[in-house]
Amino acid sequence: MNRRFALKTAAAFGLVGLVAACDPMAGGNDIVDIASSNADFSTLVAAVSAAGLVDTLKGDGPFTVFAPTNDAFAALPAGTVESLLEPENRDQLVAILTYHVIPGAVTSDQLAGATLDVATVQGGTVKVDGTDGVMVNDATVTTADITASNGVIHVIDKVLLP
Repeated sequence: MNRRFALKTAAAFGLVGLVAACDPMAGGNDIVDIASSNADFSTLVAAVSAAGLVDTLKGDGPFTVFAPTNDAFAALPAGTVESLLEPENRDQLVAILTYHVIPGAVTSDQLAGATLDVATVQGGTVKVDGTDGVMVNDATVTTADITASNGVIHVIDKVLLP
């Protein structure tokens, strides 16, 4: 009886280990947690919060987020970010932020060598060019494949505008 219990327990642990190995996004920090822990994304985190999208981006997903850095936001015309963060401009802010998100977890190796038009959560499309690095519209992916529990983050050097 004890030997049968031990074999069943070992088989169950082996199955759990196999499932965990096949799901690299199980557990860990979600997209918002990762962005919040990186000072280079403080403007993005403030914008996501002002837009009321924190709970969405902490959700199950999976999502692929093209995440502009603080420098990318700073390159926008003077006063743009401050204006977008005002409550009366929330709809415009939501549209811009959701334009940076595509459904599913898409890694750079899936984009390598391809040129695609990809639908965003906002409803528009972005042109992704993976033929020489990865470009999204006119933004360059500077850091790819930051794995979160609910998707993937690709750092970009420009803010995408719908």
